[in-house]
Amino acid sequence: MTGTLAAVGAGLAVIGAGIGIGRIGGSAMDAIARQPEATAKIQTAMIIAAALVEGVALFAVVVALIA
Repeated sequence: MTGTLAAVGAGLAVIGAGIGIGRIGGSAMDAIARQPEATAKIQTAMIIAAALVEGVALFAVVVALIA
């Protein structure tokens, strides 16, 4: 039973990360479409935010599988 709950927790973490990174990318594309001259700054912020979301998701998966 514990393995099943760990798998559900890991799956939820991955789904949440996918949704978060998708929203970050979509919002960045909207921002670039509005202000093409700010592309470099937007891309940098997008990559940093996506990396932070990915890091939290990895931590959540590890915690779910350890617990």
